[in-house]
Amino acid sequence: MTVLVAYRACPHGEAAVRTALEESRRRDLPLQVLVLDEQDPDAGPSAALAAVLGDAAVEIAYRDEHTEPADAILDRADDVGASLVVVGSRKRSSQGTFLMGTTTQRVLLDASVPVLVVKDAYDS
Repeated sequence: MTVLVAYRACPHGEAAVRTALEESRRRDLPLQVLVLDEQDPDAGPSAALAAVLGDAAVEIAYRDEHTEPADAILDRADDVGASLVVVGSRKRSSQGTFLMGTTTQRVLLDASVPVLVVKDAYDS
């Protein structure tokens, strides 16, 4: 059992990682980060991701560039036996508030475990 977080280098990706860290500590489960952006796995995590992770012990995996992000998240969740998947979501316009991104929607509909969707900021 593990907490899996899908990460993109953006504010909602960083918010998802912060929330996943809290959830993994609260549940006393290991955390795995799936980096969705195209990055060189040999280069290690980006500076932004490393800053959010701090000294936390996590496993980092990278999406194959030929795999759709939703498929990568769902496959990784199955592979690691995730008990929770955390994804970030950006704010939508008033016309699109009831719609989510295709990746988030697919993960919500097709995941076999609970999915936590995190926004980077909330309106006050």
